[in-house]
Amino acid sequence: MGIGFIGLGAMGAPMVRHLVAAGQEMHVFDTNTAALDAAEALGARVCPSAAAVGDAAEAVLVCLPTPDIVRKVLLGPGGVIEGGKVQICVDHSTTGPSAAREIADRLAARGVTALDAPLAGGVSGAQAGTLSVMVSGETWAYEVLAPVFRSFGRHVVHVGTGVGQGQALKLINNMIVGANLVAASEAILFGVRFGLSADTILDMLNASTARSFVTESILAGRILDRRFDFGFRLELMRKDLRLCVAEAEAAGAPMLVCALAKQLYELAHAHGGGQDDMTVVVKELERAVGVEIARS
Repeated sequence: MGIGFIGLGAMGAPMVRHLVAAGQEMHVFDTNTAALDAAEALGARVCPSAAAVGDAAEAVLVCLPTPDIVRKVLLGPGGVIEGGKVQICVDHSTTGPSAAREIADRLAARGVTALDAPLAGGVSGAQAGTLSVMVSGETWAYEVLAPVFRSFGRHVVHVGTGVGQGQALKLINNMIVGANLVAASEAILFGVRFGLSADTILDMLNASTARSFVTESILAGRILDRRFDFGFRLELMRKDLRLCVAEAEAAGAPMLVCALAKQLYELAHAHGGGQDDMTVVVKELERAVGVEIARS
């Protein structure tokens, strides 16, 4: 089976590298010619358009920034849907359950099966080939592509047969990370204001019941040394948190605390941080308190 891949950004480029290394026949497209040149140097075949990828590969994977871009690439003029060979489309982007169902319905009308398979693990996980892949959709399509997903994923799970269930799980994951970062930072800044060192606070938290991915990998691993480089743009985290709150409300599960945490990302975005790393939200809290989470 030929595999198509569209979206050779910070996540997609290393994923393609792992797919080529696994021996997959790759057909790629991106608007970034430098990214295409790099993929071609690895052994991937460059296609001139998204539709051409659909003409060349039975399964097409996309990893793109926003739902609108995903719709355009898959369903628009010159999109994958116009390809004559594609049988399965996989969306590794974070687009939300509603968009996933809409896209799946449009593809099904053309005889193409959709899987949504959002990712967790960030750029470092993509580079290492250790991503978590949350796949939902038809079981047969998942079984066909599970070996492909394992080329770049360490934890690959078919979370359900309902289109959009993988998207829901990804939004849950990102909301927990986003809200946890706000809550943990606020609490730690109280301690710093009280006279404790941030080093001491995080050392004790990470040996205690408050330990989490945020306290270990983000706050102790990056912010303590003033490295705001988690690898995920704030504008994308804001988009995901907005999607999560909207989808939860539509499902009858309003998010009260999480919606409040989301507002800190809205504030950081309003202050011009959209292109910065999502961890700059910590700086908003630091300015409010007047101290920093920094090594002594």
